[in-house]
Amino acid sequence: MIRKFSPIALSLLLAVGLLAPGPVAAGELAGVTLPDSAKVGTETLKLNGMALRSKAIFKVYVAGLYLPASEKSWGAVLDADTARRLDMHWVRSVGKDKICEGWTDGLAANTPSAGAKLVADFETLCGWMADARAGDLFTFSYQPGVGTAVEVKGTAKGTIEGKAFADALFACWIGEHPGPGEDFRTALMGGE
Repeated sequence: MIRKFSPIALSLLLAVGLLAPGPVAAGELAGVTLPDSAKVGTETLKLNGMALRSKAIFKVYVAGLYLPASEKSWGAVLDADTARRLDMHWVRSVGKDKICEGWTDGLAANTPSAGAKLVADFETLCGWMADARAGDLFTFSYQPGVGTAVEVKGTAKGTIEGKAFADALFACWIGEHPGPGEDFRTALMGGE
């Protein structure tokens, strides 16, 4: 059976269809909205979780962890040699020295037997950092066989080769002793 609509009814149906919302972002936290997917190389990753990094009473940044498929186990993420990405959306200004201090502390806490190459890679990472201001975005994208690409405020800084570096870096957020805390890690892993 074919239904016929009056011109007015057809106009209303079209208007409602045009006003219907399109694809929406996957999440919002502390005023930061993240898309439900992100690219690493040619692979599309899905938002696994979002977390807010706070220090004392101050909101510092919102992180979004992107993975090939939903994963609740941080150990499984670090064990797998698959693409992963973390976006840091700054909501507060933080100096480069404090950011680098966080990398150093994260490496010591989660990779205590780091060799000279890994320590040097973290020094390279620190050299690429810049003072963060509210609204800035830092992105860390690991691609197997390529390495971890670092982007600061929309500028590609370089790529650090090796899964060992990617694991040590991501462990700063989701490792056994995450710098931002266990609740932060739980949120990135899609927990509550």
